[in-house]
Amino acid sequence: MTAVTTHPADGPDAPDADSRPAGRERGRPRAGFGLLGPRHGRHTLSAADLDTLSLPIGDDGVVIGVDTEGHSAVLGLNRPTPYEIVLIGGLWTAQVCALRAAATGARVAVETGRPQAWTQMVHAMGGGQNGLAVYEVGRVPPLGASAGTPVLVVRDCGMRPPRGRVVSGPWKSVLTLLPYLSPVAPRLLRQARLVGVQRISPDEAGELGRVMALPSAEVEALPTLPDGLTLWCADRDRQYVMTQPTDAEVGLLGMPRRMD
Repeated sequence: MTAVTTHPADGPDAPDADSRPAGRERGRPRAGFGLLGPRHGRHTLSAADLDTLSLPIGDDGVVIGVDTEGHSAVLGLNRPTPYEIVLIGGLWTAQVCALRAAATGARVAVETGRPQAWTQMVHAMGGGQNGLAVYEVGRVPPLGASAGTPVLVVRDCGMRPPRGRVVSGPWKSVLTLLPYLSPVAPRLLRQARLVGVQRISPDEAGELGRVMALPSAEVEALPTLPDGLTLWCADRDRQYVMTQPTDAEVGLLGMPRRMD
C-alpha cells in the first residue's frame, strides 16, 4: 500500500439484476428466515471484466492533485501510526496541504519562523478558530491528537529545522518543509515515510539521487519540473502529482509556484 493512492475510473456497470434467475423456487419455505423479501440477482462478472476492476485501499486522506493518468492522488495523512513527511519544495504546496487537511476535519498546527507568510490563511479560516493555528518555532503545545481529532503539524522552519518536541505519533502526522536540499536533509529523509520533491538544481538532484537511490531518468527530470508538479516517493513507489488549485485557493494563495 503506497502513501499516495489514486482513484481510477470505475469498472463497468454490473449486469442487469432482472436478467438472471432468482436462484430459489417461489413458494419454497425458508425455515427461520421469516417472510421472503425482494428478489435480487447475484452480483457477477465475467472473467474478461475482472481486469477492469480496481480497489483503492488506504485512500482516506487529502486529495493533493492528479497523477500522470489524470487520476486523483491522495495523501493518507490521518493514520493510527506515526507518519513523517518531508517536502523539498515551495511554501505554496505546503499551504495547500494544510488547507485541504483542515477541510477534512484535521487540526493543523504550523510551526514557523515566518508567521507573516501564514497570516492570510489564518484570517481566512476564522482567526485560528477553524482548524489552523500558527506557533513560533519550538512553541507548539501538546495537541491531543486522536482518531476523532487527527492533527497535521507543518514545520516551516527553514533550511535547518531544529530538533524539538514536535514528533509524529498516533493520529498526528508531521510535514517538514525544506526549501532546498540542506545539510540536515539526509537525516530527515531517513526518518520520513513519504518524501515530496519539487524542482531543484542539478547538483541537488544528483545528491538526492544518491541519498534516495533514484533512477537516473528521475534525477535528470527534477531540475526541469514545472511549478505545481511534485515527485512523491514512498519506499520503492514513486509518483508524479500535479497540484491543481481550486478557485478559492487561487484567490487565497495565488497560482502554483516553486519560489516564494
